[in-house]
Formats: sequence, structure tokens, C-alpha cells
Amino acid sequence: MRLHDFEDFNESRGQLGGEDHPPRRRARLDEENPRFSRRARFDDEPEPTRSGRLTEGERVRLAKLRDDAYTENQLPDGADRWSTWDDAEHGPLPRPDWVVTELAAVDTDLGVLKTGKEADVHLLRRGLPGTPGTLLAAKRYRSDEHKLFHRDAGYLEGRRMRRSRETRAMAQRTAFGRNLIAEQWAVAEFAALSRLWTLGAPVPYPVQRNGTELLLEFLGEDDGTAAPRLAQVRPEPGELKDLWFQATAALELLASEGLAHGDLSAYNVLVHEGRLVVIDLPQVVDVVANPGGVEFLARDVRNLAGWFHGRGLGEHVTRTDELLKELVATAGIG
Repeated sequence: MRLHDFEDFNESRGQLGGEDHPPRRRARLDEENPRFSRRARFDDEPEPTRSGRLTEGERVRLAKLRDDAYTENQLPDGADRWSTWDDAEHGPLPRPDWVVTELAAVDTDLGVLKTGKEADVHLLRRGLPGTPGTLLAAKRYRSDEHKLFHRDAGYLEGRRMRRSRETRAMAQRTAFGRNLIAEQWAVAEFAALSRLWTLGAPVPYPVQRNGTELLLEFLGEDDGTAAPRLAQVRPEPGELKDLWFQATAALELLASEGLAHGDLSAYNVLVHEGRLVVIDLPQVVDVVANPGGVEFLARDVRNLAGWFHGRGLGEHVTRTDELLKELVATAGIG
């Protein structure tokens, strides 16, 4: 390229707004186009620490924003999750005052209380950060890890799904069907507990249901020690008789609602502060709609009475045959 061609090329770059404007041309452009002009700096305005980079103050501000954003994503107090209250089905009203409903609360899993074929029960603490919180029992139904509910065919009479696809999946025990069964059991237990608690039955308060997880009133000590099952206690004769009468009162209340526990025994009844509390009600049976309703009632009576007989309570006290007849009449069967 010849010298005068090179000068003409630079001149054209200046006309097109290139970087090589002569000082006079750049000054003229600044006057003609105010948006290209630089703002004058006041005498007391601090100089940037380095031209073209963030000032020290801006660097500190952005660093704080990053730290805050990181902190906001961390669960406080070593919790495992935020409260699931907002997404869950809630228990009946009036709600006990110990139920934590604030959405800012966190849940902390404190370990396993009980393992079973169908579900595991964990000890959970829910509370606002910095507070002691409330202990709950988290019952979590398993769906695809085990062969679920080996006796569920009889229990599910009268609870069939409306959609044939779902019914087939449940009958064939596909993965989809097992998930349906697990959630159906969770729904059934939560509904039964809500209904019975409202009636004043000796059951734990159902706090919420979220999918296949139930959060229930924890029955035990403040240190997380769970109340013993009936099978674990060794009551004195007077206490033994009192517990039997509590058990029969619970059976009568269920029967008055047309229900049977369906799997009652000394292993799914707790004794908390001298009070008998019935637990594990996913298989609660509608004894009127279920063809085997009378047999479910009879089995509940036999199983529970057998434990009391083994502890020395006589048949003259339990009167199991008469009790069963009374329960059948109370349920309105036949």
C-alpha cells in the first residue's frame, strides 16, 4: 500500500468512527455528539483504584452479595429440608397448638424409630431456626423396594380404583402399581386417623400427608425416647385390667363408625403415660362394605385378648365372645 493510500485509509476510519481519530476530530465529535463525551469528575470524587476495573468498594459489595446468596441456599441449624407444610394435606381442626405451620420452619431427621415391611418411621424435628421445635413421627411408605402388603387383597375390598389401568397395575404389582398401592395406603391411614381423632379416639394426631409420607404426633419423651408398645410393658394387675377396658372402648368406637382396625395386636398399640394409643391404621376396614368384615372384627378381638390372657387377665374379664357380638351389633352388620 502506498503512503498516501494509507493516509486515506486512516482518514476513512476516522469518518466511520474508528479508534484512530485525530485529537481535533475526536474533540469535534464529542461536541457534536454529547453521548460520546466523558462526564467531568468532581474534585471530591474518589479516583478508581485502577482504570477500567472495579473499585475497591464495588468489589467488597459484590463479594458480600455472593456470600449472602450462598448462605441463603444453606439450610440453617443443620436441617435436612424446609418444612413441607405448604405442599401437604393438613390434619383436622381444631389443630393442637404444638403444630408448627410457619413456612420458614425446617425439618431435621433424627433417625429411625421403627422399620417395617411396608413403611419406616423416623423421628423428625420441625421448628423455626434457633428454636427447640416439635418432635414428630414421620411415617414413610416404601413403594418399589419390597414386595408390599402381602395381605392387601382382602383389605382393599371396597377401595378399588376407578380407572381400569390403575386397577390392573395394582393387581400385577408393576412399579407404577406398587407406587399407587403405597400412596393409597398413606391416604387411607391419614383419612382414618383424621376421622378417628376428630371423634376422640385414642390415636395420634395426624399433622400432614405429603405423597407417601405422614407426619404424626410423636408419643414419647422430650429426649426422643418413643413410648413403648403394649407388647413391651409389664403392667400390674390393676393397670392390666384398665388397659383392657381402654382397648375395648377403642374397639367399640371404631365399630360405631363401621370400622375395624384390621390388624390389631399388642405390637401396634402404644402405652403413653398410662394411656393406650392405637397406631398403624393403613388397613382400617369398612366392616359393612367388606365381605370379610365380621372376620376382621373377630381377629382384632382374638389377637388383642390373647396378649391380655397371656399376662394373666382371665376370660371372665375379657368376655371375648360377648364382646364380639356387641361389636357386630354396634357396627350394624347383618
